[in-house]
Amino acid sequence: MDINATLFGEAIWFGVFIWITMKYVWPPLQKAIAERQALIADGLAAGERAKHELDLAAKRSADSLREAKGKSAEIIAAAEKRALMVIEEAKQAAKVEADKVVASAQAEIAQQVEHARAELRSRVADLVVAGAERILKREVDAKGHAEMLAALKLEL
Repeated sequence: MDINATLFGEAIWFGVFIWITMKYVWPPLQKAIAERQALIADGLAAGERAKHELDLAAKRSADSLREAKGKSAEIIAAAEKRALMVIEEAKQAAKVEADKVVASAQAEIAQQVEHARAELRSRVADLVVAGAERILKREVDAKGHAEMLAALKLEL
């Protein structure tokens, strides 16, 4: 291979080409590459932050869920306790009402018994008068002997 002027000319033009490339083409490429690297680095950092935030959010949601379960258990326990109290109050109210009904029924029974006794006394008195009338074979005057009949009713 012979070294001649063409080789020197090509070398000069190659040098000029490199100088033009380094002066005008290389800086925008370097700038684009640097921007791209910064963008990728920011994206990776954002991904890491998002992953960390996701872990924190998962922990917070687990804590919130645990807290909500605890609160719901407390609310359920309070509701059950209140239900038992309401049932107990209803039982007491029913017992009081039943006692009132029993007392009322006993009073009514006592009143009916007294009424039946009074009616029985009256009938016994009538029967005694009728029996005495038959025994004496004469009529006894009920109006005339009202005092005696009232005393007889009281004795019976």
